Amino acid sequence: MAPRWAPPAGLVLLMLLLTPAAVRGDKLLRGGPSGAGKEPEASSAVFPLYGDVYPHGLYYVAMNIGNPPRPYFLDVDTGSDLTWLQCDAPCISCNKVPHPLYRPTKSKLVPCVDQLCASLHGGLTGRHKCDSPHQQCDYEIRYADQGSSIGVLVNDSFALRLANASVVRPSLAFGCGYDQQVGSSSEVAPTDGVLGLGSGSVSLLSQLKQHGITKNVVGHCLSLRGGGFLFFGDDLVPYSRATWTPMARSAFRNYYSPGSASLYFGGRSLGVRPMEVVFDSGSSFTYFAAQPYQALVTALKGDLSRTLKEVSDPSLPLCWKGKKPFKSVLDVKKEFKSIVLTFANGKKALMEIPPENYLIVTKYGNACLGILNGSEVGLKDLNILGDVTMQDQMVIYDNERGQIGWIRAPCDRIPKFGSSALM
Repeated sequence: MAPRWAPPAGLVLLMLLLTPAAVRGDKLLRGGPSGAGKEPEASSAVFPLYGDVYPHGLYYVAMNIGNPPRPYFLDVDTGSDLTWLQCDAPCISCNKVPHPLYRPTKSKLVPCVDQLCASLHGGLTGRHKCDSPHQQCDYEIRYADQGSSIGVLVNDSFALRLANASVVRPSLAFGCGYDQQVGSSSEVAPTDGVLGLGSGSVSLLSQLKQHGITKNVVGHCLSLRGGGFLFFGDDLVPYSRATWTPMARSAFRNYYSPGSASLYFGGRSLGVRPMEVVFDSGSSFTYFAAQPYQALVTALKGDLSRTLKEVSDPSLPLCWKGKKPFKSVLDVKKEFKSIVLTFANGKKALMEIPPENYLIVTKYGNACLGILNGSEVGLKDLNILGDVTMQDQMVIYDNERGQIGWIRAPCDRIPKFGSSALM
């Protein structure tokens, strides 16, 4: 769903359409086609996350790219495959970004005939055609808010420190975006680009698997207090304690989907037809289709105490005020009940969504519903579990075993390998 360069006080969601730390002196292994070292055993890597749902509207990670490695902030997005940076190729239209624009060289261009280019084009348009063997791999990505990014696929090294104490610098393919029509060009964007962690073969995760560096497993833990951590590989996965459901093939592109779910509020069914659900860390808020959204809003309003009054707030569509301004969700959570999703795919696997995972307290001291009507932004019947609902949960996308898992966790503590992330 990323990038999210509109002001976070608005409805922060961009729907992808169908057009295209300093490295320590540890043992060094060079991965990638041009590397001379031996291929490392599959390991894991963990990265600190920055940002929050409100007021920043996104979680992002710092990645060291190029030779010498330079840092770039990337919006963590499990809802798309392509990792890309705004770059000087030269730049036709770019936003102001935190770091100097990435500058590619001609030797880094990925040719159109490369299999990754075919996969990228197949995922965006379903069509792949090369006019010559030497043609570069161009792409165009369009978003539901009429924003777009045009770029070219390039290869460059990513510096990663792994759990086995090695440092790898595999050459990975990513997008060099030189013509952006996204967000405000006058304000500095919070990120330099997007970290695409979807299940497609052009995803960074799939490429690391191809290099034998990590298993095709990714997880994130987004802290309610801001920050959190991201990991590649399965060393941190609590397989025996997490709730698991098989990945379902989504009708909406390469989304990670646990399949259809039934919706409950306060322990009772809301009587709506099963919802197709996807997980998307590139969406700040959660989105329900029109029918479940209206049923939830009706149930919420019918259950509220008289101490809460509906109020207009520029941050979100549906908000309430109390007798005095709220300072955090903890001040108001007792006034609301939990939402529960039951997934038929995973032997009745449950996801409880307590009030702190669907409410946002704004700078005006109001409590607002962080679940929005997806039909109003073109999502039709798609139901997206975004960052607000995934806070303080470790969410794992295990492409090796074809399953999605989740478990409550202290996301503000970055785990060390060899210790549990849940202690």
